[in-house]
Amino acid sequence: MAKGKGGNTAAAVWEIAAPIAEQLGLQLWDIRFVKEGADWFLRIFIDKEGGVSIEDCEAMSRAIDQPLDDADPIEQSYCLEVSSPGLERELTREAHLQQYCGQKIKVRLIRPREGQREFAGVLEQAEGKQFTLRLPEGGALLLDLKETSFVKADDFDI
Repeated sequence: MAKGKGGNTAAAVWEIAAPIAEQLGLQLWDIRFVKEGADWFLRIFIDKEGGVSIEDCEAMSRAIDQPLDDADPIEQSYCLEVSSPGLERELTREAHLQQYCGQKIKVRLIRPREGQREFAGVLEQAEGKQFTLRLPEGGALLLDLKETSFVKADDFDI
């Protein structure tokens, strides 16, 4: 298995984690391999209908521990964390965009559009990594994930 940093490591871990999550009745939401200070963290985000419990996180952590050790896709020491993506979860994949069609989201762009960087509205449709954001004041924006700093579920009514 290819070893690497960041995205390559996350992709390698995804291959190991996806079938394990499925066996446990969980959806693999996202995987991030990040350095914070001097430490590396492998963060596995899981989801399921009705929400994720601490027992789900423990079960996934226990189930993936040995397969990760066996495959050894990560060269350096790291801390494994398994959790729910939580409220205002980040939508980072095409499947996330499809799943959230018709729901409220928040978007922050890397570069301003029409003098504005942050938008909120309804995710009207998604095709691949492009999506349409219907704005509350009318109109819509056609966006691509690569032009965003983040796309998050808007779970709070303000």
